[in-house]
Parts: sequence; C-alpha cells; structure tokens
Amino acid sequence: MTQLDATGSPKLGRKRDHTRDADILEAALEVLAETGYDRMTMDMVAARAKAGKATVYRRWASKGELVVEAIACMKKNAIDFDHLPDTGTLRGDLVAMVKPHTIEDGERKLQIMAGLTSMLARDPDLVDAVTAAIVEPRASLNRLFMQRAIERGEIPAETDVETLAMIMPSMTAYRVLILQQPVDRAYLLSLIDGVLLPAVGIRPGA
Repeated sequence: MTQLDATGSPKLGRKRDHTRDADILEAALEVLAETGYDRMTMDMVAARAKAGKATVYRRWASKGELVVEAIACMKKNAIDFDHLPDTGTLRGDLVAMVKPHTIEDGERKLQIMAGLTSMLARDPDLVDAVTAAIVEPRASLNRLFMQRAIERGEIPAETDVETLAMIMPSMTAYRVLILQQPVDRAYLLSLIDGVLLPAVGIRPGA
C-alpha cells in the first residue's frame, strides 16, 4: 500500500545516490580485466569499490547490465579528438600519440576485452558496444591522420584507409591477447616504421 505524508500526498522513495557510480563502474572494469566475465561477481565489484552490496544491486539488476554500462563509460574517456597533434607528417602525428599513459590505457582496454570473450560469444549485441569503446577510437584516429596525409599529398589518394586504420589495433590486440606479451613504445614504433608507413608508400628516414 502506498504511504502518505502529513499532507496526504504519496511519499516519495529515497532518491538514489549516484555519486559512487563512477567508482563502481571503474571497479567493474578492473575486476573484469583480472578475472574475466564468468568468474566476476557483483560482490567482488562492491568490495573493490568499497561500496555496500545493496548499493550495487539497487543500481544494476545484473552483472550483465553493470558490465554494459561500464563499457559504455569507457567510450566517454576515449581520445580527445579536439586536441590532437598536427605535426605536418603522418609519422610525426602517429609518434606523437605514443605516450606512456596512452600505451597503458590501450593495453588495459585489451585486457578488458579479453575478459569479455565469453560474454561476447553469448551476447553478439555487446560486440558493437565493445568495438565502439575499445577498437574504434584508435582506428578513427588512424583514419584521421591518414586522411590528413592524403590531403597534403604525402600519401596517395587511393590509399585503403579503412583497412590500414585497423593494422596497428589488430596487431596490438594479437600481441596482448594471443601472445600475452606487453606493448611498449619500441613495439608501437616498430609497427609505425616497419608496417604502416611502408604500407602507405612512405620509407621512414628517407
């Protein structure tokens, strides 16, 4: 039965406190990367976030809902396309993005993707969310840099930008997920100079 306040109006339920949402979503990503989706539990996330179990369960009805929202939030923290380097060369732009924090962030995202493998197999709709949050930001960056290079005449206009934009993300993912080897600055520079630039007709150092 609906409860009434002193004026005879229905009492409103207590407003949900969303101030801990960011901490809980971040904790969900950490646990997901460490344990994988199948072993991950809501209780583990609550403990990592130092939040009450009731807080987590009131906000997200299931582990799947929590993970989907956490992945969506990753997209919001993707590359800042309004403040990109513009060095005047394709290599310069690519190298300018090889920074310690971007390397660490990229590797972490791949570990999260690895943790989602079993869930992706059961829920194909999640593939779009994961692609948008983890794969597409880096591919979009590569497309933009290559399009700039085309416009200034540095590389041919017929360059297959769509395919080449995926080379570095794909090889990096293979290294982390399959070979289980770390990604560092030297490795990324080797992809730029030994794979991507030759593919677009640029000889590094020439």
